[in-house]
Amino acid sequence: MAKNLLIVESPAKAKTINKYLGKDFQVLASYGHVRDLVPKEGAVDPDNGFHMNYGVIDERSKKHVDAIAKAAKGAQALYLATDPDREGEAISWHIAELLRERGLLDDRELHRVVFSEITPRAIKEAMANPRQVLAPLVNAQQARRALDYLVGFNLSPVLWRKVQAGLSAGRVQSPALRMIVEREKEIEAFQSREYWSVAADCQHSVQPFAARLVKLDGQKFEQFTITDAETAEGARKRLLAAAQGSLRVTDVQSKERRRRPAPPFITSTLQQEASRKLGFSAKRTMSAAQKLYEGFALGEEGTIGLISYMRTDSVNLSQEAVAELRDVIARDFGTKALPDKPNTYASKSKNAQEAHEAIRPTSALRTPASVAKYLGDDERRLYELIWKRSVASQMVPATLNTVSIELACGSEHAFRATGTTVVDPGFLAVYEEGKDSKAADEDDDGRKLPPMKPGDAVPLAAIGINQHFTEPPPRFSEASLVKTLEEYGIGRPSTYASIIGVLLAREYVTLESRRFHPTDKGRAVANFLGEHFTRYVDYDFTAKLEDELDAVSRGEDEWVPLLERFWGPFKAMVEDKMENVDRSEASGARELGTDPKSGKPLSVRLGRFGAFAQIGTKDDEEKPRFASLRPGQSLHTITAEEALDLFRLPRTLGEFEGEDLTVGVGRFGPFVKHGKMYASLKKDDDPYEISFDRGVELLKEKREAEANRIIREFPDTTMQVLNGRFGPYITDGEKNGKIPKDREPASLSLEECRQILEETGKPVKRRFGKKTAAKKAPAKKAPAKKAAKKAAKKAPAKKAAKKAAGKTAKKSTGKKAASKGTARKSAATKASGSTPG
Repeated sequence: MAKNLLIVESPAKAKTINKYLGKDFQVLASYGHVRDLVPKEGAVDPDNGFHMNYGVIDERSKKHVDAIAKAAKGAQALYLATDPDREGEAISWHIAELLRERGLLDDRELHRVVFSEITPRAIKEAMANPRQVLAPLVNAQQARRALDYLVGFNLSPVLWRKVQAGLSAGRVQSPALRMIVEREKEIEAFQSREYWSVAADCQHSVQPFAARLVKLDGQKFEQFTITDAETAEGARKRLLAAAQGSLRVTDVQSKERRRRPAPPFITSTLQQEASRKLGFSAKRTMSAAQKLYEGFALGEEGTIGLISYMRTDSVNLSQEAVAELRDVIARDFGTKALPDKPNTYASKSKNAQEAHEAIRPTSALRTPASVAKYLGDDERRLYELIWKRSVASQMVPATLNTVSIELACGSEHAFRATGTTVVDPGFLAVYEEGKDSKAADEDDDGRKLPPMKPGDAVPLAAIGINQHFTEPPPRFSEASLVKTLEEYGIGRPSTYASIIGVLLAREYVTLESRRFHPTDKGRAVANFLGEHFTRYVDYDFTAKLEDELDAVSRGEDEWVPLLERFWGPFKAMVEDKMENVDRSEASGARELGTDPKSGKPLSVRLGRFGAFAQIGTKDDEEKPRFASLRPGQSLHTITAEEALDLFRLPRTLGEFEGEDLTVGVGRFGPFVKHGKMYASLKKDDDPYEISFDRGVELLKEKREAEANRIIREFPDTTMQVLNGRFGPYITDGEKNGKIPKDREPASLSLEECRQILEETGKPVKRRFGKKTAAKKAPAKKAPAKKAAKKAAKKAPAKKAAKKAAGKTAKKSTGKKAASKGTARKSAATKASGSTPG
């Protein structure tokens, strides 16, 4: 048995570190968090000092904790080496608490060690400088987890009751959703404006170039100086007449400027650059970074972590890392590429000290080319990005020369041409920060102008006019959303990928062409929270709360008072909204006008199964008509004409074999119907446009499939021998039975089928509702009294299940407290399993 036990989070990390420490150490993994709050109401008790009930360890974690406890019994010293951030500190604390409860720390040393890279040098240095678990970091993590729990368990039930069953809200995800929804509203409200640009095509003898109009008729030419084609053509003719075939150079300005390299990566900038340059999602980026951090087997060198810890908001680099980067720069790019002193960068975050360093290669000597063959494609591309950014951050600035030429067109008009050339590439020889497409289009970098001096005449080939329209602000990409969250101070490095993941998983947003589009469900949540819980989706409030959590992590504030300040007003608001907000006002309903056929109101709203159009109201004598919106339609943008078109279904395609062939949309999607037979439409079939011939084709396909499915039928009975997904089987509609392997399915008799069902049959599983139980013989029925007692036992469970599904009927005010408690309890699974935010 090893004398020392070291505990890390992941098995990959354990395997690597075990090779570094030798036979005196055993290294085990906790596999992340070893325990969490119990998934039910009361896990955080505000009336008892916000006591947190971590409950029983789940089966997944229990085996890992048991293995750690078993190893701890034979060890003299225990080392907790989880990740160097709040989450890692909290995991170490939880492990220590569990071992303490088992009496395994009474006579053993307990140390906390941290390292930002997995290399022999870093591990040995960390082992030589152990410390204790830091209570402020643990308290900050507990406060964050308690806040997330309190918001999830109390706000989600309000959404269930007032908006739609099954919804949920999160402390950080909700402001992020608000950002996406507000941007969508900006786009919808945007009024495009027409404008025209004017450019001269100059044919210089050395090199042709273009110049843009800056003065027209003695006045500065601005974006909206020309707003129609007629005015643009008139200006073009005046300019041509004034130019008389050439433009005259009136001024030449040449300036040199220096562009500094960007700092090394932090979590957010890595996610942004990987999105812009590699097309990676935040989740994909962090997955590849995790593997690079944990290490790869590099031939004879063994398994080595290739980058430093990837969850950080510090741009600092260690002295050793800087020295090695400078050595690589001098070797590969010459000493002129080295600044006299190392470049230093200041972090924007107030709390950028948790992981201490930026994301960098553990050794700059391991070039991307030297490790490429050992890595997967994602890891190879991300490592190259990190390596280049780190090296460039310690190089000299790039020297650029910007030339601006003023060209007169007669006495009343002027053009300007600009170009930027690289005098000394400096860091640009290694890396240039990515730009969005619009910035790239407007950049003059790389364009070189021919030599000119005042008084030169430049031949004019043509003057072009171009029509443009102003564009709305772009929808958020993953990169721009992360950047905006960071700018507002919402969330922290470890939360950005999970925030995005939660929004996508809950179908509050979709990602189309790498841009976020809010769904009707997402907009309903954002609108409701924005109207009724304004403070809690406010960007400044959320950022301030992050600052308060940071203060706790630094030991400057206590976590319980922080929770007390939050909980009182929040609880009061939840109770007020649960009582006083009318569900009908929160459905996002839009009145679109009147149905011309019936004269009844036409509206769209959000229902239990999504957005739908409605003709009529619940107060009408006749029941309202409903139609689900089509894929791609939104209740916020659909027109009255589009909504009315939805009511064309069901429609008759024609008559086939003496009966109508119709098409409609049901619970499981669009279908064609003929008599009692239904045939589902394929993915590319549009129920509103499908032809009669295509409908017949689908019907015949279904008939053929049904015919092939039936092996044998028995007249005047429900007994059938069928081909199923897993082979032939017997069914009578109530039970399914497996056919013995030694029997030919087509040869079975009715009596044999009945015997097989009696002996081995199992109730048919219904897709919805209860399972259909097999009929029992009268002699086996339970006595009436026993049956009544059994039914009585089932009733409360059925009622609870109904509540848990968010289907409770409206209760009187007197029953409000019980109703709320049940709703909150039923929210447990969703809320407690949410990521930070």
